[in-house]
Amino acid sequence: MAEFTYNPVQTVQPNQSVVLNTSIGCNRGYVLHRNESGIVTLRGIVNNSCGCFARYQVTFNGNIAVPDGGTVGPIAVALALDGEPILTSRAIVTPAATATDPPTTENFFNVTSTAIITVPKGCCFNLSVENVSESATPATTPAPAILVQNANLTVTRIA
Repeated sequence: MAEFTYNPVQTVQPNQSVVLNTSIGCNRGYVLHRNESGIVTLRGIVNNSCGCFARYQVTFNGNIAVPDGGTVGPIAVALALDGEPILTSRAIVTPAATATDPPTTENFFNVTSTAIITVPKGCCFNLSVENVSESATPATTPAPAILVQNANLTVTRIA
């Protein structure tokens, strides 16, 4: 098992990765990560008797919000393999506008996402957690940046 965390609030732009630090590293070299990076490498290291793949259960948990002054609307994160989001891992919330003085949108919501990832023998996949929020009006408004706090990614080798 390996665990990666990042507790301070970070701003994550659309299609960019959540930054992580190593909390508990993998001693066997199956899972690799460089601190202050958003990319975790899953390796397909197998024994001859184990078969042709390595299988991992990956779970992300964290708090996400619209930055203060941002447009209120749906925001989302997802696990991504080699930069391509795993659509079934998308975690989405829709914050409501708040009636505070001065107005603020930094209301955090807890999201969790999990996936089973199979890595073929001898291969590697780069895993990340990305901001996959979409714009309500893509022709005129860019996708929103989000805030992420208490990011936690756990990788467990299950086969």
